[in-house]
Amino acid sequence: MILMPRVYLSLGSNIGNRKAYLRAAIKILEAHGGIDLIKISSVYETEPEGYADQRKFYNIVAEIEADLSPTELLGVCHFIEDILGRKRQVKWGPRAIDVDILLYGEKEVREPGIVIPHPEMLKRAFVLAPLLEISPEEKMPSGVSIREFLDDSLPQRAVRIGDLKD
Repeated sequence: MILMPRVYLSLGSNIGNRKAYLRAAIKILEAHGGIDLIKISSVYETEPEGYADQRKFYNIVAEIEADLSPTELLGVCHFIEDILGRKRQVKWGPRAIDVDILLYGEKEVREPGIVIPHPEMLKRAFVLAPLLEISPEEKMPSGVSIREFLDDSLPQRAVRIGDLKD
């Protein structure tokens, strides 16, 4: 039996029915033959970062097992964004859905178009809070505990507002 790596994805939305976009992205992940959905965090609401003149985001983290390479999984993430209508008009601007690979097992990937662990994840409460909810002892591939990065020094707060089913 081949063990598939544990992968964590960050999903966010701030356009239209934000929970509906998050649910739709999860359904697409569940339908993919190379992905097993393990766990989904609660929904967290956060202020936008980078481009402030927009609606608050709803964010979740999904834990999956993937029988896909990091590059193949990135393709699935982009497919989900495309099919759900993501427009890349303003950097850090409004979006129907955003799907990022945070961690891919113990792998570190530095290739054109893909960097894992996600280079900004340790600076973002909207990633750290839901990730630590579903995997409280999670570590970076270097062995550093992620928990030590979720503190009051982060510029934003992630507020738990319920579950995806609510």
